[in-house]
Amino acid sequence: MAVITATQDNFETEVLGSDKPVLVDFWASWCGPCKMLSPVVDQIAEEKEDIKVCKLNVDEQQDIAVKYKVMSIPTLIVFKNGEEANRSVGVIPKEEILNLL
Repeated sequence: MAVITATQDNFETEVLGSDKPVLVDFWASWCGPCKMLSPVVDQIAEEKEDIKVCKLNVDEQQDIAVKYKVMSIPTLIVFKNGEEANRSVGVIPKEEILNLL
């Protein structure tokens, strides 16, 4: 499944209202570690049909980043049934991301 760009306009529908678990990658274009993690997140999106993967640019969507207390990036948050189920901060291996899900 393709990665969805999460915004203020679609966050409620795509993330909180999803019937599948959602992995949200909080990132920014200037963040080196985010660039390292991004291809891994893309790979998971392609391989896993039973989840949804979204990327949220914290510079463009500051309100959402503040709401979920994202202090450092990259931050991965897994949402299940509209609630935060798991969180990881920093670059982690693919296996650890899969374990979050």
